[in-house]
Order: sequence, then structure tokens, then C-alpha cells
Amino acid sequence: METLGALARKTLVRHSEKPAIKDSRGMITFNQLKRNACQLAHALLNEVLTKGDRVAILMSNRREHIELDIAIALTGLIKVPINYRLHPKEFDYVVDNSGASLLIGEANLLENVSLSIHKIDIDTEYELFLSGHSSDFPDVEVNEDDVYALMYTSGTTGKPKGGMLTHRNIISSALSLNMVCNITHGDVIGHVAPLTHGSNFLSQCALFFGLKQVIFNKFDPKEFMDDLEKEHISIIFLVPTLVNLMIHEENFDPNKLRHIKSINMAGSPIAVEKLNKALSLLGPKLAETYGLVEAPMTITMMPKEELASKPDSCGAIGPFVEVRIVDTNGNEVPYGEIGEVTCKGSLVMKGYWNNEKATNESMKDGWFHTGDLGKIDEKGYLRLVDRAKDMIITGGLNVYPREVEEVLNQHPEVKETCVFGVPDDKWGESIYAHVVLRDDTNNLNVDELIELCKRNLASYKKPRKIEIVKELPKNSYGKIVRRALRDQYQLKGGNRCQQYL
Repeated sequence: METLGALARKTLVRHSEKPAIKDSRGMITFNQLKRNACQLAHALLNEVLTKGDRVAILMSNRREHIELDIAIALTGLIKVPINYRLHPKEFDYVVDNSGASLLIGEANLLENVSLSIHKIDIDTEYELFLSGHSSDFPDVEVNEDDVYALMYTSGTTGKPKGGMLTHRNIISSALSLNMVCNITHGDVIGHVAPLTHGSNFLSQCALFFGLKQVIFNKFDPKEFMDDLEKEHISIIFLVPTLVNLMIHEENFDPNKLRHIKSINMAGSPIAVEKLNKALSLLGPKLAETYGLVEAPMTITMMPKEELASKPDSCGAIGPFVEVRIVDTNGNEVPYGEIGEVTCKGSLVMKGYWNNEKATNESMKDGWFHTGDLGKIDEKGYLRLVDRAKDMIITGGLNVYPREVEEVLNQHPEVKETCVFGVPDDKWGESIYAHVVLRDDTNNLNVDELIELCKRNLASYKKPRKIEIVKELPKNSYGKIVRRALRDQYQLKGGNRCQQYL
């Protein structure tokens, strides 16, 4: 397996005259991309950076993300992409924890970083930074097991940790995405999700075929669908939240998506009811994958042709990873039994940056422990049940929030839900549910949701309290933060929920 830089060298030369990237400022060819990336590579090395030094990136979606990807791959440097939606304190934490020597980004974001570090304003200093440097490929030896990126976890259970992803990890992920999305010559890749995370892995796929990439910097459902049609986008990454917003747009027109071949849907689970709705409107365009920062994108893969027949599964085990389901003692459980998902292989990270304790806790005998609970069938299809830390134990019985959420999501007026456990003197934990409705003005009677749960769940799994809310707390990646609801409950004393017995 080669490095990302070696792959880029061949693609940039072979496809020199083809369009490479289009963003709000226009189009550049692969020849222009080569010039910019190589000049950037030499500029970085001229900054007295050497192989293994970290370069932090803090900006919204724009073509420089891809230029930096290639420059860093060619030089053996390590990129540290930072989600620009994070809190400034989190900017500081990631920059400090990674030990970055340089921070490149947009001025309005850079000013929120209080640390003393060399900063380059992408709008006013970038061109000058590149000018005068060679447009030839730099001569740096880079190996497939060298770290290419520090990808930081979302920090929902503590301080973010930097997963060390090697060139081998990135190539493994891209090859797998090529397979599950049926990417070939002639495809056009679109980016609307942040290029600091999920969509960036799809970006690497373009280097295998010399594909044009179109970068969007905001998501408005109607404008986005118009852009998909206009730009002939055929491959795109979307989190379930964006899929949901798109298909519920007023006057949704599936013809706008006629050029779409595959939507790589990942980032968080999607309720079966919502998935079936999407499939009924879009047809077989959704290819689902499951992964984590530590094993990016493709622990499992569900091709679009199979998703309708297995809507409760996140796919079969990918080609560059092994998966085992284990109990609390680390012993593998039989097919069909619930346990923790563990994995190993060329997709799995090297470890956590400067965090030997966390690495040792999660990596055991070469197996990465994901913290996700699931079960696997004889053919290798995985069904995720929940996060191990989110499991509710009430009266000594295990309840997985996701199975309760699946039932609540069946109600046609329900937009999204979050179920969580709170302390209970009698039962250990009680089950609470927060529900967001599709229409803010809807006066849905909570009794309807209670009856729905009674018809579909064992008595001990029914929520003890339900609250209709306007929105659910989400992190900068669009994931619901269950912990925040537990914290809110503690602060409010639980008196705002409607209780039933």
C-alpha cells in the first residue's frame, strides 16, 4: 500500500488539464492544484518545519483544504484539522495538545485562538506565503505507516483525543469508500459537510481517478439541491441530519438529485422510520457506512443496493478491518448476541496522540474497543444497538436508548428524539425521553407517544417521563449530546417533564 503523497504525484501529472476543484471563487485544474500544493509544500518546509511537525487548519469549506492535504502528504508533516464550529476554548485545546507549530486559517477564526503560535491568514497572507517557491514535487521520504493526520474526537465523554491516522489508514478508508459508493472515472464529488472531518475522507477518493470536486460552504436545503443538479454532483457525503432536512424541504423534487449515484451517509445512526422515508423519496442512492475517528468511515459498509432490505444494519464488515463482538471480559460472543464492537486492521489508528493511558485503555491485544454496542450475524452484517456508556440499567435490566428512540420515531409528527437515563432511588435509573416535533405549533398529546411505547416495548423499557422540546442539544458535528440532557435534568430537578406510571 502506498502513501497519499505517492498517489497524489501520479494523479496530478496524469490529469493535469482536467478540472480539479471548484469553490465559490471558481475552478482550478489539476495542473494548478499541483502548482499550489507543491509551492505550499516547499513554503512549509522553508518555515523550518520538518517531517512529523504538526500544521493546524482552522477554516470553513474551501479549496485550500485539498491543497493542504496534498502538501502535507508530500512533506511528511502531520495535519491537525479543527472543526471551525467548535468553541474557542476547544480551538486552544487542540492546538496546544497537538503541539502544532503553525496554524493556517481564516482571520475571524484565527483571532479566537489565544495561544502564541505562528498564524497564516488564508485570505491575506496565503498567496504571499506560496510565492517564489518551486512548483516541483519536494524530495521527502514518507512511509505508509507515518502519521498523516491527528483527527480529534468530538469530546462528548471528556477532553477530545487526537487519533493518529497513518497514510495506510487514509488509503484503506478511501479504497473502501470507492467500493461502497461505486466511484469511477467521470464522477463528480461534492462537499457540503465539513472538510475537516467526514467529507475529507471522500475527498481522498478523487485522487484515485482524477475527479472534479465541488465545494459548498453552507447548507440550505433548496439551494443545495439546485446546486446538486447544476454541478452534476454524483457522489457526496451527508450526515443523516442533512438527509432528513433535504427530504422534508417544502416542494422537495427528487429530480434535482437525478445525477446523484451515491450518497455516503455516515456520522451518526439514523432511525429506521426516517431511513425508509428517505429511501421512498430518493430510491437506491444511500450507501451507509459506520466508522469512528479511530477507524475512519468503513468499519462496515452497506451498498445502496442492499440498504432497503437491511434498514436496521449499518452494513457488512469492510475489507481492511476485522471485527469481533465481545463481552465485558473481552471474550467473543456468539452470532446474534449483543456486546462491544472491537476491530483491528489497516483501517485502525496507530493510537492517541500523547495519551498512552487512553491508548492502552482502548487498544487491547491489537483490538480497538469502540465503546459501541452491537450484534453481528453469520454473514458479517453489523447492527448497532447503542453506545456502551449510554446503556440504561433500570431495575437490574438493560435498556438501550436507541431501541426506545426507534419506537418514538415511528410517530408521524416526531422529527427526532433522545432517550437517556437519570438516577432513580428505587430502580437505579429511570428512562426519560425528549421529543422534537416536525411542527412547532403542533399540540401533540403526549399520551399518544405513551400508547405507542406501550404497544411496541416491554413495560420496563417504556420512558417514565416524556418532554416535548423545541430542539435537542447537538455538538458541532451535528450529533445529539445525550450527556447534555442528563446534565440539564440534574440542574432542573426533573420537574419540567410530564410523568406517567
